[in-house]
Amino acid sequence: MRIGGCWWGVVLALGSFGQCSRAQAAQVEPQAAASNYIEVGGYLRSEAEINAWYELLYRLRENFDEICGDTFCEGDYSNIQALRFVCSVEAGSGVLGQCVWAFAASHEEVDVATGRVAVGPKAWRCRAPLARKTTVQALLGALTGERPLYATLPGTTRSIYDGLADCL
Repeated sequence: MRIGGCWWGVVLALGSFGQCSRAQAAQVEPQAAASNYIEVGGYLRSEAEINAWYELLYRLRENFDEICGDTFCEGDYSNIQALRFVCSVEAGSGVLGQCVWAFAASHEEVDVATGRVAVGPKAWRCRAPLARKTTVQALLGALTGERPLYATLPGTTRSIYDGLADCL
């Protein structure tokens, strides 16, 4: 790859900057320090962590289904479905980047004169209110149990439910 007059494949392989100036060399430092984020499911290694993650996903959906009809699933969008809760994690440190829970619903109306059905779809991307530098292990520890939707997130006074209330 050529950046600022330097062939960086050769520079990096040989460990020499040759004709490249220090200013040109500095152009690649941010790339070298860049974080690589992956999905939490690809980060977890131990059987205990993997089981805790999938238990968390199951309980979140179960908790949402229990309260949907009395809270978020009223009005035009009474059929809200929880799609997926997913988190990004920095692969080297285990620090979470973001957790988002996707939802979808629709509102349908029948035209009495023509019999046509009009469908109004709706989707939401609800962010969990995570504190900066929250690790996967801290999240799994805090959300263990029967009611993770209401558990206080590490380093905050908020829950995933609070994030949904801000979103849905």
